[in-house]
Amino acid sequence: MIVLDEQLLGRELETQIARWYQGAICFITDLRPNTVIKDDAIPRLLRQENQPTFVTINESDFWRKIAITDQFCVVCFALSDSRAREIPQRLRILFDNPLFDTKQKRMGKVVRVAEKEVSYYSVEDRTIRQVE
Repeated sequence: MIVLDEQLLGRELETQIARWYQGAICFITDLRPNTVIKDDAIPRLLRQENQPTFVTINESDFWRKIAITDQFCVVCFALSDSRAREIPQRLRILFDNPLFDTKQKRMGKVVRVAEKEVSYYSVEDRTIRQVE
């Protein structure tokens, strides 16, 4: 399951991702409808789902800040709001990488996708590693 941050609503990103991703795709607001979801509530909502990957462009609020567990993955795109349309293609490239190509491999990781580099840390090892 891919869970998109509410900032990504209204951009048709879910439609573009669905062209290549076989699993469920929803927005964080679908997990708790008709309520305001603060960033600190997101880990709790993600833990209630089956191995979700949370995707956000709100990198400054999640990278090195979210309480990660081995029950979910967070992918932070370090892109400006105007470049959010690049997320489906960049996410597909990330998911093609052998480090992240299955749900099992992604769980417990926080990934930062920047212009020219991808880095991550995990629940087991908080050391930031660069993806080759």
